[in-house]
Amino acid sequence: GHFALAIPGGSILKMLAGEVMDEQWTRHTTVVYVNHKCVSMDDDELATHAKAHKLFLDTWVGTEAILLDGTDDAVTEASRYEEKLRSLHEDVLPRCTDTGLPVFDLCLVGVGDDGHIGSLYPDRDEVLVDETGPWVLPVAIKSPPSITLSLPVMANARQVVVAACGVSDKYPLGKSAGMYRAVASDAETLTSFPAVGLRSCATWIMDEAAGSNLGDKYLNK
Repeated sequence: GHFALAIPGGSILKMLAGEVMDEQWTRHTTVVYVNHKCVSMDDDELATHAKAHKLFLDTWVGTEAILLDGTDDAVTEASRYEEKLRSLHEDVLPRCTDTGLPVFDLCLVGVGDDGHIGSLYPDRDEVLVDETGPWVLPVAIKSPPSITLSLPVMANARQVVVAACGVSDKYPLGKSAGMYRAVASDAETLTSFPAVGLRSCATWIMDEAAGSNLGDKYLNK
């Protein structure tokens, strides 16, 4: 078989580093980026792909990563990236028979303090794109711009994992406030805190600090 893996940038890249992966798995794995800045793929400072290579992809023998073209044109990059995904054989990236959406075996997602997932940010139209819309969206909220998988594409994976770990002097409870808003708050909407869009389909992995506001109802220790 084959394994289709979608990964974001940020701290989750470090979570994937350090393990020696079985070559029988890596040779049958395709990596797609949940989101990526529209920059050259070898930009060590800004390119998720370059960071992933430095941290772990160099040791994943035989793994294919689906790359951007490396321009700063988000609209064209989003369109081209979707073309590349659609061109993958269904043995590599299956499609849902009902919606036609791609079915990743695993989609890893991080959550920003403002609730963004991938490059789907609060109070923007991109987060509202439904299953009939594009698989890949341009996002021009920052410079350089980015591309991102749509929320329906993320949520359609066989397994969606949201990971939140780590503390700092500035944030001794890590992402506890954000995790409460994402998982438990009744006050949030898809537009106010996009991570709630994965509430019903994701497995949420967090350390003690990140889960400290949730209460026993939500914790599986």
